[in-house]
Amino acid sequence: MNKHLFKVRQYLLSGVSYAIPFVACGGILIAVAIAFAPMGPEGPDFSNSPFLKMLMDIGSTAFSLLVPVLAGYIAFGMADRPGLVPGFVGGAIAHQIGAGFLGGLAAGLLAGLVVMLIKKVKVPIYFRPVMPILVIPVVASLVVGFVMFQFLGVPIRDLMASMSAWLQVMGTGNRVVLAAVLGAMIAFDMGGPVNKVAFFFSAAMIKEGNFAPMGACAAAICVPPLGMGLATLLGRRLWTQQEREAGYASLAMGMIGITEGAIPFAAAEPLRVIPTIMLGSMLAAVIAMLGGVGGHAPHGGPIVLPVVDNRLAYIAAIVAGTLLVALLANALRQVVGARDQGTRED
Repeated sequence: MNKHLFKVRQYLLSGVSYAIPFVACGGILIAVAIAFAPMGPEGPDFSNSPFLKMLMDIGSTAFSLLVPVLAGYIAFGMADRPGLVPGFVGGAIAHQIGAGFLGGLAAGLLAGLVVMLIKKVKVPIYFRPVMPILVIPVVASLVVGFVMFQFLGVPIRDLMASMSAWLQVMGTGNRVVLAAVLGAMIAFDMGGPVNKVAFFFSAAMIKEGNFAPMGACAAAICVPPLGMGLATLLGRRLWTQQEREAGYASLAMGMIGITEGAIPFAAAEPLRVIPTIMLGSMLAAVIAMLGGVGGHAPHGGPIVLPVVDNRLAYIAAIVAGTLLVALLANALRQVVGARDQGTRED
């Protein structure tokens, strides 16, 4: 069992290593655009800044390639070059239907598995040269595309609608529970469909004159990237050089409220990282809600500090959530490292 999990982790890391430059490129360009654009009532105002708007668009385009690249190179890690086409196709479909990076992970693993199974089929020797060029890409893409469209698209869309309706009802009840739920959803898929439901719900509440949900979300949004980035600084020996470099980019993106900065860490170790960042974002959101933080712009992170109510509580919420993520992530890393060391010694 551990052997199979190790292989899956290696496949995920293969995709992450290629996806990190897209995260860094998109994050840095978006960070520069947001940092220099004036903040309007509905977020950064680019109406009088065409150059900054162009930077924002280029950064957003780089981010739009993240899921296809992640899926494509996960499949590549599993099945070599024949896995690239179905992996990219599956990742593009995941992005198109709103499945987010979790859909990209599923598409990449599915594409790699399908290609590996096709490669085991015995074919005549004269037919083998066209298999990786023509047959495998077409057949595998059809299978992956069918599964993504037929089994992921509609259920995710329906799930998002149900979540949105549920949040509308909860918003009139327990504020602490609402904050915890919003924080968990923001961190769960880091910019994916679950994150977007929580974000757009909170943005809609701004128009209703209720700024508390966006205040909770604004604090939660930046915690995953800030926490994972801080973890790589506090426990440098626990992280690889590549992970430490991703940590710097993650910190930069966290400062301007880009939750996707934590994706490289979550994609490599989803079972440990996702629960960790969810706890940190939940803590930040609850503290912000209890502290009366109100978000007047649909964005998050330290960059929106000028447009939030009760700024000290907002800062305290972000710091508390970030520290929880960093300390817990490093503690889990130490436990896993010690266990792996013990296994090697045995």
